[in-house]
Amino acid sequence: MNREDLLKLDNQLCFALVTAARNVVGIYRPVLEPLGLTHPQYLVMLALWEQSPRSLRDLAAELAMEPPTLSPLVKRLEAQGLITRMRSADDERRLDIGLTDAGRDLRELALDVPGRIMERVGMDAEQIAALRDGLAPFAGRRTAP
Repeated sequence: MNREDLLKLDNQLCFALVTAARNVVGIYRPVLEPLGLTHPQYLVMLALWEQSPRSLRDLAAELAMEPPTLSPLVKRLEAQGLITRMRSADDERRLDIGLTDAGRDLRELALDVPGRIMERVGMDAEQIAALRDGLAPFAGRRTAP
């Protein structure tokens, strides 16, 4: 590729990442709708299925979000009966987020989500993992397991 081609929009990594990020939500939407979740809510639930309860601050850090951005998502999930928000007994300033029985039960239905996403994009688990791992330098602190 010559130097002039390097400046073409279609050759820009940043453009590919931005458009892919926008399209991911659209790919997940029809898969998550039957679960009653939006894509950001799904990410919150994934983090809580890994560890619950946890503080709002810890959850926000795990999701690379600011606590004020995460708070409305958490409130909506609480209104849906999937999570609880409680002040910590140890430190009243800390808000702990935990799963309800319904939130734990939803995990069973969510087990089908990765497979359905792979079907929608025509990739297998190995290809998805390679793509995820290839994005690691651009994704910040999170690294693949």
